[in-house]
Amino acid sequence: FFIRPFYKMMLGKQIDLKDMESVDSEYYNSLLWIKENDPSELELTFCVDEESFGHTSQRELKANGANIPVTNENKDEYISLVIEWRFVSRVKDQMNAFLDGFNALVPLALIKIFDEHELELLACGIQHIDVKDWKKNTLYKGDYHANHITVQWFWRVVLSFNNEMRARLLQFVTGTSRVPMNGFKELYGSNGPQLFTIEKWGTPENYPRAHT
Repeated sequence: FFIRPFYKMMLGKQIDLKDMESVDSEYYNSLLWIKENDPSELELTFCVDEESFGHTSQRELKANGANIPVTNENKDEYISLVIEWRFVSRVKDQMNAFLDGFNALVPLALIKIFDEHELELLACGIQHIDVKDWKKNTLYKGDYHANHITVQWFWRVVLSFNNEMRARLLQFVTGTSRVPMNGFKELYGSNGPQLFTIEKWGTPENYPRAHT
């Protein structure tokens, strides 16, 4: 399966900062800090380091970017250009080739009625989700444990779901409806391999959070 931004690119949607979170959390946090603070003291310019075959070089994000400092006034443009480079510019040729091939089979206009979540389900289908494997490879944090009443309620609800509802729950929590080929033990989070985790956090007044 592909990362969520890939499906947005197929639909011609713009990639934003939030899309970075599920792909590279460190990069996301760095850009988020810049967005929420004054980056002038970091002495950044409109350049990024680009690696190719073990060699690192500087790439300008815009004309004369090496001589343009990132300030509080232009930081939004900088963030947008970094995201454009990270997701679009570097793979433009490959993405265009993929879309040309896809369009030869399925006209791209026909998938425009879907959002990226629906397109992922359409492209990948809904595989069988083994709840026993899911439970076996779940990590509990805080005051939660396998026998906690709230945890038992959660699994009771999951067991009552049909396969489509389980896939949608998994998508809501992890950002993808797909289970790795070797099961939940190889589930990936934004920081790499990460088991499905149920953690007691916040207060009853907090709203749910999810990867979207």
